[in-house]
Amino acid sequence: MDVWNILEYLAWALSAMFGALMLINLIRIDTTYDDELLTSSREGEIEVTAERHQI
Repeated sequence: MDVWNILEYLAWALSAMFGALMLINLIRIDTTYDDELLTSSREGEIEVTAERHQI
């Protein structure tokens, strides 16, 4: 087995690990926050408030 095969297996292992981490994060966020909060446009409200110079 040459270096390129080892690097290929390492890349696949890293890819699987990142995929698992993304899946764990998706489940954690989905159970922590409700859909109403995740789909709200709070950023837009913050920008409008900043433009009016209100705190």
